[in-house]
Amino acid sequence: MVQPKSTSRLSSIKSVILTQTDTTVGFISQNKIKLSEIKSRDSSKQFIQVYSTLQALHASKKRIPPSKRALVRKSKKTTFIIKGKAFRISPSTLHSQILRNAQWNYSTSANEGGKKFDFKFCELKADIIIQDKYGLSEKSPSKLLKINNTKVRRIR
Repeated sequence: MVQPKSTSRLSSIKSVILTQTDTTVGFISQNKIKLSEIKSRDSSKQFIQVYSTLQALHASKKRIPPSKRALVRKSKKTTFIIKGKAFRISPSTLHSQILRNAQWNYSTSANEGGKKFDFKFCELKADIIIQDKYGLSEKSPSKLLKINNTKVRRIR
């Protein structure tokens, strides 16, 4: 189900979209400034960049250490941090044309900083709400691994 506030926003991925991600409910957008405003956090703090495919990740010129490429390729529901930049590969589970056309998006959990998921708060902040027949539900976040040429360290 898609609930846009206005039809003119459907053409822009710069809008903030509330949707069920592969892990939990999240805000996604290619506009990290709007996401920073919603989350009331410092604009210098990085967001997770979610790629739709492994090919999209390669096209972005992100350098993955050769010894860790298989780990990245085979991992599910895992966010990686390399040189301070966080990314995840997550094909869209919803068959939405809006999400299908985007090769990548910034992503963050759909809540006020440090609080639990609140649909009323999210409804006010999102430009577009996408949900399936199961609705939106808070689940566990992705694993968070910091990797470099020699080590893998689990953060979360």
